[in-house]
Amino acid sequence: MAHSHEIYCTVDNCHYWGQGNHCTANEILVTADSVGATMPDTFDAPQAATANTTPCGTCMETCCKTFVPKGSDQYNVDNVLK
Repeated sequence: MAHSHEIYCTVDNCHYWGQGNHCTANEILVTADSVGATMPDTFDAPQAATANTTPCGTCMETCCKTFVPKGSDQYNVDNVLK
């Protein structure tokens, strides 16, 4: 059964940012900063099911890998509708 989720994001220069601070991406990947910093930009939601878990101690240790700058022509490089 599919779930409907509300994802909020205040990064208004992201391709996915929508009115009311809603994230409009079909899928997102949130991971640990330590992983996000070492993986290429193409590491995103399609790899989430097979990615290693990345425990964190605080929210400050997490990052969204689905960010794409507004106006970028690279919004479909990883087969996620961006």
